[in-house]
Amino acid sequence: VQLQASGGGLVQAGGSLRLSCAASGRTFSSYAMGWFRQAPGKEREFVAAISWSGGRTYYADSVKGRFTISRDNVKNTVYLQMNSLKPEDTAVYYCAAKAGVAGTSGDVAYWGQGTLVTVSS
Repeated sequence: VQLQASGGGLVQAGGSLRLSCAASGRTFSSYAMGWFRQAPGKEREFVAAISWSGGRTYYADSVKGRFTISRDNVKNTVYLQMNSLKPEDTAVYYCAAKAGVAGTSGDVAYWGQGTLVTVSS
């Protein structure tokens, strides 16, 4: 599975962005999908995950209620809708194909390249 993330950019605090991650390969729907982020000088952290069917989702406490993960298994794409953005959301965001929806990177099978999100105050 190859993953291509897009949709990052510069936004003011309180604004919204939607990230997309397009997957190639016929096995996309067999993986849970996740989003992670890495801020400058910090370790990569879990943001959100969604099961292969889309029926289960899991979020980091820091984004719960503001971010929404979804997927379209026909389009082989996973999305991250980010609302009420804060400067502390500034990071490079990575999508990943995972074995499950747990908030860990230990079960990541494939990583996409990152897309930069910058939130100005």
